[in-house]
Amino acid sequence: MIDPRRLRVLRALADHGTVTAAAQALHLTPSAVSQQLAALESEVGHELLRRRGRRVSLTAAGELLVRHANAVAAELERAQATLAAFTSGATGRVEVGSFASAITQVVAPALAALRVSAPDVTLRVRDVEGHASVPLLLDGEIDLAITEEYRLRTDDRRLTRFPLYTEPFDVVLPPAHPLAGAAEVDLADLADDDWVVTLPGNPVRDVVQLACEHAGFAPRITHTSDDFRAIGALVRAGAGVALVPRNAVRGVPVRGTAPLRRVVAAVRAGSEDHPLIGLVRDALLDAVAQ
Repeated sequence: MIDPRRLRVLRALADHGTVTAAAQALHLTPSAVSQQLAALESEVGHELLRRRGRRVSLTAAGELLVRHANAVAAELERAQATLAAFTSGATGRVEVGSFASAITQVVAPALAALRVSAPDVTLRVRDVEGHASVPLLLDGEIDLAITEEYRLRTDDRRLTRFPLYTEPFDVVLPPAHPLAGAAEVDLADLADDDWVVTLPGNPVRDVVQLACEHAGFAPRITHTSDDFRAIGALVRAGAGVALVPRNAVRGVPVRGTAPLRRVVAAVRAGSEDHPLIGLVRDALLDAVAQ
C-alpha cells in the first residue's frame, strides 16, 4: 500500500525542487523528507527523483505518481468538504492570501460583510504577492489565494479558480510632465521617458515591457519596486513614468487598447464545495458587484 502522507512529500519535492525547500513547506526536517522519499520509492519499487546537486527533478515514474498524488489530494479535499457540509459549515476559519489592492477592493469589504452575515466564520488575511500566494495555497498554508490570471498555469488541475474582476493598466505621470493634463496617453509618446517598473520576475513588469514593445519601443528602466505605492511616490517625485493596474495607483487611461489585469481567486481542487470556502467566495463576489 502507498502511504498518502508520502505522496504529499513527493508533491512538495516536485513543487519546490530541493529537499530543503520541501522540508520547510511541510514543516519537516530535510532528513525526514529524505526518509519519507526513500520509503515511498521502496513501496512503489521505482526511483522517483533525479538529483542534480541540491536540485531534484522527477523521473518518468515520479511524474506518473505525482499525477495520481494530485488526484488523491483533490479527493481528500472533497471528502473534507463533504464532511463539513454534513455538519453546519457555519463555524470555522478561512485563511486568505491576497495582494494589497485586492485586499482594499474586495477582501476587506467581504470580511466586513461576513462579520454580519456569518459571525462565527473567521477570515484571516495575509498580504502576499500573487506569485507567492499560489505556492502557499498548494502547501496548505492558506485556503484561498487571490492572484492575477497570468500567474496561474491554465493546465494545473490542482487548482480551481473563479474570476473576480478585471482592471486596465493606467499611465502614471509626474505632475510636471507635458502630458499630465491629458485625458488619454499614447504609450508611444513616452518612448523617451525614464520608467519606474516592478522587479524582474514580477509579471506586471512583463505586461509593461510587452505593452511598450507593441507601442514600438523598449522602456528605459531607471527605478524598480514591487510596491505600487512606492512606484507612485517615485513618479510624483519626477523619477519617471509608470504603467500600473488602475486599482493600485490611479493614473491616466491608455489611448487605444490598454493592457488588462484579470484578478481571480483560486482554491485547491476539491475544496471548492467546502461550505466555508463557498461563504467566502460569495462574499468576495458580492464585494466585487458592489
